[in-house]
Amino acid sequence: MRRRDLLKVSPGLLLAPAARAETPTQTLRIGMTTSDLPTTGGIPDNGSEGGRFAGYTIYDALVNWDFSHTDHFADLTPGLATEWKIDPDNHLRWIFTLRQGVQYHDGTVMKAEDIVWNFDRHLNEQSPHFDRAQALTYRPYTSQVKHYEKLDDTHVALYTEAPFSMLPYLLSRVFMVSPTQYAKIGNWLDFQKSPAGTGPFRVTRVSPHVSIELARNEAYWDRTRVPKVDRMVLLPIPDPNTRVAALRSGQVDWIEYPAPDALPALRGAGYQIVTKPYPHIWAWHANNTDGSPLHDKRVRHALNYGLDRAGLVYLLADTAIPARGPWPDTYKYFGHPREHYDYNPEKARRLLAEAGFGPQNPLRLKVQIPTAGSGNMDPLPMGEFVQQSYKDIAVEVDYEMVDWGTMLTTMRSRPDTPGLPHRDAINHGLPISDPTQFFLNFHGSAIPPNGSNWSVYRNPKVDELLSEAFRSFEPEARDGLITQAHELVVDDAPWVLVVHDLNPRALSPRVKGFRQAESWYQDFTQVTIAAR
Repeated sequence: MRRRDLLKVSPGLLLAPAARAETPTQTLRIGMTTSDLPTTGGIPDNGSEGGRFAGYTIYDALVNWDFSHTDHFADLTPGLATEWKIDPDNHLRWIFTLRQGVQYHDGTVMKAEDIVWNFDRHLNEQSPHFDRAQALTYRPYTSQVKHYEKLDDTHVALYTEAPFSMLPYLLSRVFMVSPTQYAKIGNWLDFQKSPAGTGPFRVTRVSPHVSIELARNEAYWDRTRVPKVDRMVLLPIPDPNTRVAALRSGQVDWIEYPAPDALPALRGAGYQIVTKPYPHIWAWHANNTDGSPLHDKRVRHALNYGLDRAGLVYLLADTAIPARGPWPDTYKYFGHPREHYDYNPEKARRLLAEAGFGPQNPLRLKVQIPTAGSGNMDPLPMGEFVQQSYKDIAVEVDYEMVDWGTMLTTMRSRPDTPGLPHRDAINHGLPISDPTQFFLNFHGSAIPPNGSNWSVYRNPKVDELLSEAFRSFEPEARDGLITQAHELVVDDAPWVLVVHDLNPRALSPRVKGFRQAESWYQDFTQVTIAAR
């Protein structure tokens, strides 16, 4: 299958007139893949791209991601907590030592009671500031937290339901906001217009559906990461070809996931194309419940063997690699699964025949696919390729195309919920940046609303291995258990594994100083914009 021609771009679909005005030299303008602006109040929506642009830019968590080493997959680093440890006498109790002198964007200083206040926001329904509209978004990250308290002015304690050695990874996604700013504004909806966090950038303006404008936080506590640009402007541009047009016309300096067909011309014109492997997968989350034909493992294996991943990688101009498991086979947890999903249409047809499907009784699947959005690459051409690939093995795919926000809503309910439309799979790209993300997608306790296991995948051995791993505070033993669980998941194939993207983005020649991390999240603080 050849690569698609570029779509025609309507100039009116680019930026609003206000965003076209000439900007100062040190303004970085980024075209995101989201269909709308992520929320800016400390619980960003629009998937993980919301966290990338409206999370770690504006806020800090107790535990942050380390961008200082770009030659291996990113890991954790101290954030608002300078250190954390498990109580040696009580493996349900974590103690966090808080960084002193950290200022919110409103000028107030972070205190230990603020951490308790922030957890009340999404865990304490009796709290006057409980965020009923957005608390569910954070439930996967805080479901392990049973209780929390201030110990003294420099320490807080979190208590888990059961020993959970990977808690710091979950907490890296829980951002802290200013209680004083909230008290001044009085509600979470209006707080998004003028929020206050502790991050390297502060919000100066939110133009609904158009842009988020950020300014350098001169008082940022990490002096090595005070941004070098004066301003950053974030714009939602969901269509990849429209993003390319915005970059080429000079309306933005940086775009996420450029259209693959545009890469040779962009390189030839001097634009920077940066890629790097990282733990991320574009997959079908298969409905494993009794109401779907994908409940049969033979069918799921057939779909994995019947997919021409090499052809899809060609379509994507080598900005992805074939997926053989939820994690790339270079990741330390990949292990040695029995199943190796090479392209084998004959084997796929044989498995489908064993399950009762074939040319006279084709397998028909209803799959929800996003039109754009966080981590979803170029979903419509990719979806068409998968659809055509499956026709060769007598599988007919009917797509339900929705915007990214609608798909996120779908994922918050299990697929067999009474009253919901039937879907055999949802087509979703997501980072699996650490074992907690693996847990949230494949542990039997993480079925929505407690996690992201929309597939309703259950394997008692996987649950046992992951539970034991997360009870262990011995890294080598823990890693071995997680690897065994990953091997079983690969062999069970609860998902159709498609590709791992290489995190491509295109930058203007004027953008300097960006060092791409092997992470979904990135550091924008070291970037500069050269004069025209």
